[in-house]
Amino acid sequence: MSRCQPMADGPASVLYLHGFNSSPLSFKAQQLISHWQQAGLPPDLLFVPALPNEPRAAIALLEGWLTEQESVVLVGSSLGGYYATWLAEKYSCKALLINPAVRPHLRFQQYLGPQQNFSTGERWVLTPEHVQALAVLETPPPQDAARYWVWLESGDETLDYRDAAEFYQGCRLDIRNGGDHGYQAFVERIPELLAFAGHA
Repeated sequence: MSRCQPMADGPASVLYLHGFNSSPLSFKAQQLISHWQQAGLPPDLLFVPALPNEPRAAIALLEGWLTEQESVVLVGSSLGGYYATWLAEKYSCKALLINPAVRPHLRFQQYLGPQQNFSTGERWVLTPEHVQALAVLETPPPQDAARYWVWLESGDETLDYRDAAEFYQGCRLDIRNGGDHGYQAFVERIPELLAFAGHA
């Protein structure tokens, strides 16, 4: 089983989890990959998977990779932040969350039906079974708040940042005025993300 906590003899692997109807082709994912490469960091320490639309399949993919690693830091955006929280609680990982979704199953009832991935153009159908699978992943507020760093922008047009601010209130919170759901300050803050994972 993964130890998740950064080890004294080296930096952690980074697992980036994209959001709903997104992909590794998203702006944040591509910027992280680009900065990682420019910094000359080991390519095998960064995993940016394409997450299946079905939550159980997404979690199975993530756990399959995570449990093979010695040390992992999770980075999750939007729905990826919801998944990252579940994984962080199960495996005691550090997690950096960017405009994370809180209880997305309550919102997704209104989006049931045909969907199209913003990044890939893939068409698929959001079903009640998907929503129920998300509900199963709901966790209480983090047990060990010190392992979390939460980045929020108040201008998020998709999620109310106050929901995340309340849910993660015991954690290290960074709330910036303005911005949007994509988190406008992401590129300038990538060095902080890398340092959080031990890649300073």
